[in-house]
Amino acid sequence: MSKRKVIVKRLNAIQNFGAMDVLCTDKTGTLTEDKVVLVQYLDIHGRSSPLVLRDAVLNSSFQTGLKNLLDLAVIEKTGEAQTRQIASGYEKVDEIPFDFTRRRMSVVLRERSSGERLLLCKGGVEEILGVCTRVDDGGRVRPLAEVDRPPLVDLRDHLNADGLRVLAVARKTLEESDRPFEIPDENGLTLLGYIAFLDPPKRSARGAIRALADYGVAIKVITGDSAVVAAKVCREVGLDPGEVVLGEAVEVLDDARLGDLAGRSTLFARMNPMQKARVIRALKARGATVGYLGDGINDSAALREADVGISVDIAKESADIILLKKSLLVLKEGIVEGRVVFGNIVKYIKMTTSSNFGNVFSILVASAFLPFLPMLALQILVQNLLYDLSQLSLPWDRMDREFLERPRQWEAGGVARFMVCIGPISSLFDITTFAVLWFVFGANSAARQALFQSGWFVEGLLSQTLIVHMIRTRKIPFIQSAAAPPVLLLTGLVMLAGLIIPLTGFGASIGLIPLPPSFYPWLIATLLAYCVLTQIVKRGYTRRFGEWL
Repeated sequence: MSKRKVIVKRLNAIQNFGAMDVLCTDKTGTLTEDKVVLVQYLDIHGRSSPLVLRDAVLNSSFQTGLKNLLDLAVIEKTGEAQTRQIASGYEKVDEIPFDFTRRRMSVVLRERSSGERLLLCKGGVEEILGVCTRVDDGGRVRPLAEVDRPPLVDLRDHLNADGLRVLAVARKTLEESDRPFEIPDENGLTLLGYIAFLDPPKRSARGAIRALADYGVAIKVITGDSAVVAAKVCREVGLDPGEVVLGEAVEVLDDARLGDLAGRSTLFARMNPMQKARVIRALKARGATVGYLGDGINDSAALREADVGISVDIAKESADIILLKKSLLVLKEGIVEGRVVFGNIVKYIKMTTSSNFGNVFSILVASAFLPFLPMLALQILVQNLLYDLSQLSLPWDRMDREFLERPRQWEAGGVARFMVCIGPISSLFDITTFAVLWFVFGANSAARQALFQSGWFVEGLLSQTLIVHMIRTRKIPFIQSAAAPPVLLLTGLVMLAGLIIPLTGFGASIGLIPLPPSFYPWLIATLLAYCVLTQIVKRGYTRRFGEWL
């Protein structure tokens, strides 16, 4: 999977990765290019304002928290040199960090020349407007009137409709004080204007979403961004946003109603970390296997809540799977590879349990009627060693496309059902081999037990190894679905070894003798009949239970 740029931190996450039928993801960097650019800095009338840009730069450059893409875009807009020049006129006094309830952060600065203290605040438009009492109107500070609010909201909505993410910038002059500054100090701010960012949709997102849908994975977008911006991005990448669910709605719904809403909704906007995690829980309660792709500190709770937490960067400590490249195409490749790995694991478990069940049943039947051991302990060990060697190549096997097209859950009961249905087939042909050796070749006494044991050793090993190809696919093996070259090579070598060992000194040392040439037509007929009956049972099993592996 690492070759697919997917690193698995927790091995048992592979099954959930392949079984995932709902992928919840953030918008930024997954559906968009992850290259945020500050494109506009506007006053309250929608005109370019250097004052808005300057205060935004000061806020972003002086904060000590982890700078997100928006902060980096603000600093990049002015350049490192000019940012240092702007910041050189101020010294930091205090900071009120960002949180997902307030959706804003503030820094308190002292202007070196005048000694004036300023609180500079940047955050979501609604959150900033909620704590503003004044506006800067072309350099004149006046009270924020109710008639000002609709034009300010309209300006925000107009920018959102163009696919721009909008933050508000505000300030406040503070009195001299030695006390630490707190959230109540953010009240009574003066609104300066807005800064608007562009994060264009990723070109590969549309094709990746379509490919994931082909593999039975539904996409749900859970973002802290505004509904208008997120919906526009969804439409541009081929996702129908439908009924947009806001974080405020999630907060008031009970679990049952949230589950119904989450099941039919595609876009969740203005979500805080706990609301994201709650949506994940609601989807899981509906029986979905949920993956969550996120890489911000606000994604940690959702990553831990999901059946499969997938990350790229910051939140990778909380993730089960790490992508080396943040791309839905990489994720799709990882999901397919995860299903291949899971399929090969199930394949191995089912063929091993059914084979062992059949062998034990055959030994019980033979021991009840034969006057000698049907096979010596050392012969059984050699046979099992060779059979196990043939299965070492299974991790390199391929899976049929039909198996990969939809998510699959681990079903312990299916293993037992498979074992009981398929295991006795080998016992049936073991018993026919016993009859041939007893009645046709006269291996019916202790003096002739070596012939009996040699015949069953060869037939048992060849039938067990051949069944690898019968069980690995629901189709006709070799014709409709061929195994990967490593499987063909290793099983072929093991079958060849099974034919040769009775002719060698090693075979003689474990009690085997060369078989008469007339035995081999019987052997070929037995193996062909075994394959035909297994294929018939396979089709009946598939019709009855809906799937093979």
